[in-house]
Amino acid sequence: MHARAAGLDVDTPGPDAFAGLSPQQQQIVRLAARGLTNREIGERLFPSPRTFPKLGVTSRSQLRDVLEAGTRTTA
Repeated sequence: MHARAAGLDVDTPGPDAFAGLSPQQQQIVRLAARGLTNREIGERLFPSPRTFPKLGVTSRSQLRDVLEAGTRTTA
């Protein structure tokens, strides 16, 4: 269930949130946005537990928005 659907107040991450991540954190976000599970991501990388909170996201469904906003600002 999405946080908004549950009635939680969720802030939309700013366009610079993605750019503020390290290269490894950006890769983790890309993999998660593609639908890989935590286990699959962990098999490829060693993610920091702070990656998603650093973006200000509370669910994986928000990662595509962060990724799209980040690629627009870096393009």
